[in-house]
Amino acid sequence: MGQARNTSPGRRPGGILTRCPSHLIWFLSMRRSSGSTLSLSRMTELLTLSLRENPATLRRKPISVACIRDLVLSSSTTVIVVPVLYSVAFLVGLPANILALWVLIFHTEKIPSNILLINLAVLDMLLLLMLPFRIIYYFAGLNWFFGEPLCRLVIALLYGSMYGSVLCLAFISIDRYIALVHPFGALTLRSHRTSLAMSVVSVWVVVLLTMLPLLLFRQSYQLNDPPINTCYDVHTTASATSFFPYVGLFGFCFSLTLLVTVFCHGAVLKTLLASGHRYSHAACLTALVLLVSLACFLPSNIVLLLYCINNKYNLYVPYVVSLAFSCFGPCIDPFIYNYVSDDFRDKVLRVLTSVHSQSRNTSTKSQD
Repeated sequence: MGQARNTSPGRRPGGILTRCPSHLIWFLSMRRSSGSTLSLSRMTELLTLSLRENPATLRRKPISVACIRDLVLSSSTTVIVVPVLYSVAFLVGLPANILALWVLIFHTEKIPSNILLINLAVLDMLLLLMLPFRIIYYFAGLNWFFGEPLCRLVIALLYGSMYGSVLCLAFISIDRYIALVHPFGALTLRSHRTSLAMSVVSVWVVVLLTMLPLLLFRQSYQLNDPPINTCYDVHTTASATSFFPYVGLFGFCFSLTLLVTVFCHGAVLKTLLASGHRYSHAACLTALVLLVSLACFLPSNIVLLLYCINNKYNLYVPYVVSLAFSCFGPCIDPFIYNYVSDDFRDKVLRVLTSVHSQSRNTSTKSQD
């Protein structure tokens, strides 16, 4: 997400202490003495004040972006907190989505709402399957070991499935809005053909369009100091100029999609509350779905839009943390859309009981 500094051929850029020696040593000592509790913006402010107070440093150039970048890329937040969040999302979300997808495909009727839920489960699984690569990457100190082609593919599938799932959630909210707020139009608007058009055509076209710029532009860059090979986190000025307009466009489209989701769930919630106490459980569930959508997806896209508008390195850490929280959306989806139903839980229990019985029969036969 940063910009790699261009260096002339044959010249190796100096190390972090060469680029900004004395004031960076002071900066690191401040960071160490504070127990790394100071925010990046506060540390930058303190560093700027130190430069002003020391006359000997006034003739030096201001602290370079590369210095800030090195500190951000090596922070404990990016190499510990972010991969831990990814790990939790992966370990909880993947089994839940696999089981939900199995039940949806083989044990439910293929009505319009279930077709959308099947597509949502597939997209959530795609996103979660990309997380182990990112977990290894962040635990390794933002060092990518898997090459440029796989970097492009992982990032493309990560963002493609994320925006596809957001659009799928919007279609689910529209489907529920039509069914509850405009029930007379549900017969025509909630047809099998309409659900296929929304899920198969619209959602997967958006997934492919999101993946396209990420597959076309270079995503991994080798840095000399620190000596790491980044994936998606650093871009040259030229590639960022070409690439970020696409990111901003999809961020803007996401905002519109989220507004549709908020409107539909808000209208459904209003209708349920007006219907009396007997729909209180459904109203609470709708409010929970709306809250999860806002909490998981809104922060990362706000930070991303701000980053595209004003390319600052001090937005990197908030962005990667908010992106990690976005991955809890696919982790929570099967619980608030599938497992919350008594009928669905009964089907899951029957599937698990059947699998357990088959495994016991197999083990008994093998012993005989």
